[in-house]
Amino acid sequence: MSRIRIIGGQWRSRLLPVAAVPGLRPTPDAVRERLFNWLGQDLDAMHCLDLFAGTGVLGFEAASRGAASVTLVERDVRAFARLREAVELLPAPQVRLVRGDALEFAARPSRRFDLLFLDPPYGRGLLDKVVPHLPALLTDDARIYCEAEHAVPALGDFRATREGRAGQVHYQLLERA
Repeated sequence: MSRIRIIGGQWRSRLLPVAAVPGLRPTPDAVRERLFNWLGQDLDAMHCLDLFAGTGVLGFEAASRGAASVTLVERDVRAFARLREAVELLPAPQVRLVRGDALEFAARPSRRFDLLFLDPPYGRGLLDKVVPHLPALLTDDARIYCEAEHAVPALGDFRATREGRAGQVHYQLLERA
């Protein structure tokens, strides 16, 4: 089992457990730093959703920076076990864990979210499958952070306003047009 470090907020420098799951790609520190510079370091009162949570590091970074709630959706049993371990370790009562399919969750969300983290497994067309659910999933002024194997200029009526690349990974912040 490896670990990943939270880079900002109240849990800065805390290490979280990461499951050894094939295809799991933790967002690198430099990319997370840029993302939270784009978003602003204070996420007070925001409700965040990490739809394909994996390591959960984006959601934990948001919670560390004051998000009112963070929902992590993860299907893999090993990754989910590490997420549960991290919630207990911190402790992070504002983090809600959902074990299950991301698209099923998106089809019947428990609430609308202000910030959506999308970093799905590559090569399965999952970003396109999320798009029909965005109106019910997100608030009117919501933003989406997306990581993919290719540039994502738009998702539904969201357009990329900031973007970058780290190796083979393209990342972007999208906002409603």
